[in-house]
Parts: sequence; structure tokens; C-alpha cells
Amino acid sequence: MKDNIKENCRIKCFPISFFSVILGMSGFTIAFQKAEEILKIPIHISSYILLITIIFFILISILYLTKIILFRNKVKEEFNHPIKLSFFPTFSISLLLLSIAFLDINIDISKYLRISGTLIHFVFTLKIISIWIQDIKFDIKHMNPAWFIPAVGNILVPIAGVSHGFIEISWFFYSIGLFFWIILLIIFFNRIIFHHPLPEKLLPTLFILIAPPAIGFISFVKLTGEINEFTKILYYFGLFLVFLLFSQIKIFKKIKFYLSWWAYSFPIAGISIASILMFKETNFDTLKYISLLLFGLTNIIILLLLFKTFIAILKKEICIEEE
Repeated sequence: MKDNIKENCRIKCFPISFFSVILGMSGFTIAFQKAEEILKIPIHISSYILLITIIFFILISILYLTKIILFRNKVKEEFNHPIKLSFFPTFSISLLLLSIAFLDINIDISKYLRISGTLIHFVFTLKIISIWIQDIKFDIKHMNPAWFIPAVGNILVPIAGVSHGFIEISWFFYSIGLFFWIILLIIFFNRIIFHHPLPEKLLPTLFILIAPPAIGFISFVKLTGEINEFTKILYYFGLFLVFLLFSQIKIFKKIKFYLSWWAYSFPIAGISIASILMFKETNFDTLKYISLLLFGLTNIIILLLLFKTFIAILKKEICIEEE
């Protein structure tokens, strides 16, 4: 009977990609913090959003830990999957984003989250890049924007790292993220132009392309303390990708709901935060309106995703067997 209960337990299908929810909610929290501070948004609810994000993080962590304990083989299958593998560092990135969210609330909590997130992410980076190099199971059709998560996620480290006084370590991780972004971007455009189109389920991950230049901009400003020509190139390239992807809106409107929809959230929150910072440093009025537009869009996307995810959970459309 125990075996039967275990066999029917839906936790065995609980995906590691569920941590993408934390990426979106953390980005939403930070965007609200910056909007309250710089854009003078009169609604002060970032602390409540952060609390909800922490609750989600704890709940998702407990559920996935339960999967590790009860269904270790399923976790191994997920880690050996050429696409799902790239989502494991969403856990460490969640810690890094929470450390940023705590910067102005509790510097000690922020520091512990940043150190643990950095160490775990570095291990994931080494392990996953080693698998890319050594494993022959990968094909060009497996390459998708989620591959940016393990290596390019390192670009987040300086945002909290500089505030904690770890300058050289921050440069180390920024360098890893920046160069792997360029390498993977070239590989991805080769794949998308000359090979198989992305399957419908992975189309939302195209929005991940926005995150590296947006976060790269924020991190470089944090490292150097100024807006220069390089940071402007990063920011405006990220903004161009926003225009490019929204010009393909007809494609995205046809996609039914998958958990991969959460790929819309963090990149839009990231470019929203970058726009707010760009406006603060340049005082260029057009950027204020762009910031408000992207911030409003972030709000709409997060609320829609929370609603869609809740409905999918009720309908038992999540945590099911899949290819």
C-alpha cells in the first residue's frame, strides 16, 4: 500500500523549474523597491511582496527536498535531462536575488544569502559546463535560452557582492557571466536561425535573452559606480530585445499555459529595474516613461502568472508526467 501511495504521489513530478517562480517574484520585489525609491510610487508594498516570495521559496524548497528524499531517481533523471539540467541553478539564483532584496532591509541576512547563493551557483556552473563539455548526449536542438541560466547567472553576484565589500570576487563572477553570455548568445542564434525552431513549451524562454544585458548593466554600474558607454550598450541592447520579442506577440498569444511562462517575469522585471536605474543616473525623461511602462507591465505579468499557476494547480495540470 505504501508503494502504491508513493507511486501516485505527484511530488515525484515536481519540477526543478518551479524555482522560476521565485526568480519572477524576487525580481518583482526588487522592481517595486526601486520604483518606490526612485519613481516615487506611492504604493509601498514591496515588504509584503518580499514576505510572499520568502513563503513561496520555503514551500517550493520543502517540496523539492521531499522529492530528493523520496524520489532520488526522478531527480537524477531531471539532472541528466539535456534541457531540465539548466534549471537547477534557479535555486542558487533565487538565493542571490533574495540577497539583493534584503540589501536595504537586513545587511546580515543579505550577506548570508549572497554567500550561500554564490557558492552553490559556482558549483552548479562548474558541474553543468563540465557536462556540456564531456557529455555527448547534447544536440543543437537541445540548446535554448534556459542554457543561459547556469553560466550567465554569475552576472548577478556583484549586485549584492559590492555592497558586502567583495569587489574582486564580484569582478570574477561578472567576468564568467559576461563572456559566457556572448558565447551562448552566438550559439543560440545559430541554433534558432539555421536549425529546428523552439518547441511551443520553450518559446517563453526567449524572454530570458533580455536578462543578461539588463542584469549585466545593473551589475556593471554597481561595480564601477557610473553610467558609461559600455553600460549604455548593454542597456539599449536589452531594450531592443524587448521590442523584438513584443513584435512577435502573435506567437506568444497562441501558447497554452506551461510553467515555462514564468520565463516572462524575471527578464521583464530586470529590464524594468535597469530602466529605473538608467533614469536615475541620466535624468532622461523618456526613460522615466519607459520605466513606468515596464514596471506596470511587470505588475500585470506577475499577477497573470500567479492566477494562471493557481488555476493550473487546482486543475492538476502541473506536476504531471512529461517527456
